[in-house]
Amino acid sequence: MSLGLLGKKVGMTRVFDAEAGCMIPVTVVDVNGNEFLQVKTTETDGYAAIQVGYDDQKEHRLNLAERTHQAKQGAKVAKKLVKEFRFDSDGDLPNKEDGHPGASLFEAGQWVDVIGTTKGKGFQGVVKRYNFNGQPDGHGHMMHRRTGAIGAGSTPSRVWKNQKMPGRHGVYRRTTQSLKIVQVRPDDGVILISGNVPGHKGAYVTVRPAIKKAAAK
Repeated sequence: MSLGLLGKKVGMTRVFDAEAGCMIPVTVVDVNGNEFLQVKTTETDGYAAIQVGYDDQKEHRLNLAERTHQAKQGAKVAKKLVKEFRFDSDGDLPNKEDGHPGASLFEAGQWVDVIGTTKGKGFQGVVKRYNFNGQPDGHGHMMHRRTGAIGAGSTPSRVWKNQKMPGRHGVYRRTTQSLKIVQVRPDDGVILISGNVPGHKGAYVTVRPAIKKAAAK
C-alpha cells in the first residue's frame, strides 16, 4: 500500500471536457486538513505505516486516550478521524516533517480506489436486499415478495447457517476501484473523481492509488 488521502464526500456535480466534447459526472471530495500523526517503523512496531488525521475536532470531544495520543504526536488541532496507510518498508515512509501534501498527492488522470461506507437502506426484504426474483404475482397467490421456504426438510430439520433473510440493508464498507481523477484543486482543497463513490453527503472516504491500474499519461 502507499500514501493516500482522507476526505469527506461533498456531493456530485459535472464538468465538461472540451477536447472530448462531453460531460463527465464527478464526485467532489474535500481533502483539506490531512495531517501526519505517528510514523510506525518495523523496528518499533513490527510494520511500516504512517497515521493520518483528518477533520478538526474540539479536543474535549475526544476521549483521554485519543487526546493523549494526538498531543504526544504533535497534532496542531485535534482530529476526529485517524487512519493508517501501510508501506512495504521503512524506506518508503514519507518524512513527517515535510507534512502531508494534501490534494497535491494526486494528479489529473490518475487512477484511484475510494473506500467508504454505503448509504443505509433500513430494514428490507429479500427482493431488495438480495435481488430475489420473487414468486408469482397472479391473483390468489399469497406470497409475492416473501422469502419462501427456509428449512431443509426433515433432514437436518433446521435452517442453514447464512440463510439469506430480511434484515438491515446498507451501511456496508465498500471499495470502488479504478476511478479516474478528473481535476485536482489544491487551492480549494478538493479533488474531483469521475463517477460516484460510496456514502452519503458528508461521509468519510479514503482515497488511495489504484491497485489494479497505473496512472494514465
